[in-house]
Parts: sequence; C-alpha cells; structure tokens
Amino acid sequence: MATKKTTKATSPAKSDPNAFKVTESKDTRSQTLAKLVAGGVLSAVTLKQFSGAGEDLEVSDLVGEMKKAGDEAVAGDLGRVERMLANQMLTLDHLFNNLAQRSGRQDAFKGIEVLMRLALKAQAQARSTAEALALLKNPQPYIRQANMTTGPQQVNNAYAGTPSHSGIQSGAGNIQSEQNKLLEADHGQRLDIGAQAAAGRANQKLETVG
Repeated sequence: MATKKTTKATSPAKSDPNAFKVTESKDTRSQTLAKLVAGGVLSAVTLKQFSGAGEDLEVSDLVGEMKKAGDEAVAGDLGRVERMLANQMLTLDHLFNNLAQRSGRQDAFKGIEVLMRLALKAQAQARSTAEALALLKNPQPYIRQANMTTGPQQVNNAYAGTPSHSGIQSGAGNIQSEQNKLLEADHGQRLDIGAQAAAGRANQKLETVG
C-alpha cells in the first residue's frame, strides 16, 4: 500500500516591524541612508518608541504617514496641526485638574506644594497651547522696519495721530510761536522793515533831517 507524503504549508516569514525597506536605485548606500535619515526615518523610530504601540506598528507605515503630514503642512493645510494643538490643550487641562485635585487631598505641606506647582505648570502650558492655536487660526500681520543711524542720533517711529507724534507737532508749533513773538514790537506792533527808524542818542550825527 502506497503511502502519501503530506507536506506542511509554511507561512511566509514575518517582516521586521523596525526595518525599513529601500527600493533599488542608482544611489550609493551612503546616499540612500542619508536620504532616509534626513527624510524623517529617525523621527519615526523615536515616535514609535514613545507611542506604546509595540511591534504591531511598523516603521515603514509610520514614515509614510509622517511624510503625508509634512506634505500637508507644505501645501498650507494645517488642519492636522490645529487638531494636534487642540488635543494637547485638552490633555494639559485634564492634567492640571488631576494634579490640583491630588494636591487638595494631601495633608503635608510639602506634598501640596509639589503637586500644586506641577498643576500650575500644566495650566500655563495649556494656556500657551491655546494661544498658539489662536495665533495659527488668526495670524497677526508682521511689519519689519529697519532704522539705520550713524552717530548719536535718535529715530522716532511714532505714527501720526499718536500721543507722541501729537506732542512733537505741538512742540514745533510752540517753537514757531515763540519765534514770531520775538519779531513783534513791545506794544504789540510788528516790526516794519520798510519804515524809517528814529535816530538814537548814541550818535547824534545820524539824526534824521526834517
């Protein structure tokens, strides 16, 4: 009786989730590695390490998703960044409340101080994140002005209508008003250049002949 030989099906080898497959190209090995390092592969490895996803998350998939996020930012689509900041703000606010509540349950002053200090730090970071999100949604115009001076000079960049600018204008008006007063006579009469002046006592020979 002939016996049949059974073969056991072998499953394909499981790929290394920490490895990154490189397609063949004309670049040298050093050039290929340089492109991978500069392209964010190291960041993907670091992100995987701190993500807690374990071996189920492959570095190659993470590199592709991070490249997609980078392309969105370059194209001007900052929706992912806005969602990230909003999530971080909520997380920091939750951290603040957790630490503040734990501080309130402490009996020793040292425990209250340590936890409350950490709570306030989390609160400050939540506020900064909210400000960054608001600035991203409503960017402020940036005006750059370069003032080039030589020597002991003072540059005044006050705009017209500001209190400092108004003060300068009123000061200039006062100076001109004082100069006009110097040209006036003692009895309120203005100096007449074309009128004939009376002779003084210092030199009687120059008296006007009637």
